[in-house]
Amino acid sequence: MSEDTTIRILSVDDHALIREGIAAVINNQPGMVLVAQAATGTEAIQRYREHRPDITLMDLRLPDLSGIDALMAIRAEFPLARVIMLTTFEGDVEIQRALQAGAQGYMLKNMAPSELAGTIRQVYEGKKRVSPEIAAQLAEHMGDEVLTSREIEVLRLVAKGNRNRDIAELLGISEETVKVHVKHLMEKLGSRDRTQSIAIAVRRGIIQL
Repeated sequence: MSEDTTIRILSVDDHALIREGIAAVINNQPGMVLVAQAATGTEAIQRYREHRPDITLMDLRLPDLSGIDALMAIRAEFPLARVIMLTTFEGDVEIQRALQAGAQGYMLKNMAPSELAGTIRQVYEGKKRVSPEIAAQLAEHMGDEVLTSREIEVLRLVAKGNRNRDIAELLGISEETVKVHVKHLMEKLGSRDRTQSIAIAVRRGIIQL
């Protein structure tokens, strides 16, 4: 990176305090400038179109679209967009989704300011950067069997307090089939019961409550 290069950054987070903190870090760094901020996924897409930043810092949890959906929308329009996901959350399923959608970085919000600056520089230079905690979370579930879309659907309905009979009616399948789905998803998640299945699935980012 040459001396006179300035990295232009868009910051997306629905918490004003976090945006202020990120702005302070960036504005204290030589060769970086914050060109815009956004509080929602929809606003992020608009700001990206207006400013075409070099790097976008994207919160995973936004009030309208998820950060991953906003990332996908931006990259559909601008395939070379470089996006770093920032989160307080380490669910391996969401990490994989973000990386598959084209995120170049995935970092936890509790990192040191110097680490954020270093990550921005690395991604600007075309490298990928995933925090060690997130890499460990991915490695832990590397060989796990993936839940089918039907199993996830059943799990979401279980999480809403539905019994097998209710789920069968809602999905237009037999109660016996629901039991088989529940049995399979519990085996895949390594859970003892329905409650533990929900807790594991939420922690890993398979479902959101």
